Amino acid sequence: MKKFLISAAAATIMTGAAYAQTEFYVVQDTTTKKCTIVDKKPTTTTSVVVGDGKVFKTRAEAETGMKSIKVCAP
Repeated sequence: MKKFLISAAAATIMTGAAYAQTEFYVVQDTTTKKCTIVDKKPTTTTSVVVGDGKVFKTRAEAETGMKSIKVCAP
C-alpha cells in the first residue's frame, strides 16, 4: 500500500510539472500567410513564430495576442 501511495504521489507531481510547462506560440505558415496557435515551437521552415517570438502561458493569452499581431490581422 505504501508503494502505491508513493507512486501515485510521484505521478501527480510529474503530471503537474508537465502541465505547468505548456507554452503556446503564434506561428504563420510561410506559404499561405495564415496564422495559427501551436503548443510547440516550430522546427520547420514552413512555419515561423510571429509577434517578436513571444511565448504565451495559456491558449487564451495566445488568442488575444494573435489579434494584436499585425501580420495576423485579417
